[in-house]
Amino acid sequence: MESDHYFSASPSSAENQRRISVTLAGRSGDVTTAGGVFSPAHVDGGTAVLLSNTPPPPPGGHLLDLGCGWGPIALSLAVQSPHATVWAVDVNERALDLVRLNAQAWGLDNINAVLPEDVPSAVTFRTIRSNPPIRVGKNELHGLLQRWLPRLEERSDAWLVVQRNLGSDSLQRWIAATFDDGYSVMRSATARGFRVLKVRRHGAVPTAPVDIVEG
Repeated sequence: MESDHYFSASPSSAENQRRISVTLAGRSGDVTTAGGVFSPAHVDGGTAVLLSNTPPPPPGGHLLDLGCGWGPIALSLAVQSPHATVWAVDVNERALDLVRLNAQAWGLDNINAVLPEDVPSAVTFRTIRSNPPIRVGKNELHGLLQRWLPRLEERSDAWLVVQRNLGSDSLQRWIAATFDDGYSVMRSATARGFRVLKVRRHGAVPTAPVDIVEG
């Protein structure tokens, strides 16, 4: 079914692996995709907009691809930041297997493709990049963001791509209202019917210096 890639740990649809040619972060090559994962025939239009409208990722630390599918965002992050650790997170075991397969084929040893619960709780992220699963519904989507956005490091950004007619503007308002202490959200780019939202976690407010009186 169409929503397998959003909900199913083990999709019921036929796997039907295929090879497609892609260009990610300036590198061209073949990847393996399959049925039951998001956009198996090509890099999704929203993902392409996200990749074209975000800055280079931080060179080190932990980076998160949230809802990784077969891995176009994770592969791009790993190519650009070979000294970083890229976490490719999805609930779909088939998608995670594909990410591992593609990372191995591309010679990338800095990607951890794991279920959400397998990311250590102490890990925080220098960036989050995501084409989030809008069609799961607001409650599921909001819960997803409430789980992961607080794991941004201070002075770090999350970049989300959302189709305009699927509620990008209302999601921006929800993020602004929900993460109102220490965060900001803005529309960073608009292209091909998609919005790219930038969510910034700001640094802690400095405290006033304490005068030390010697006596």
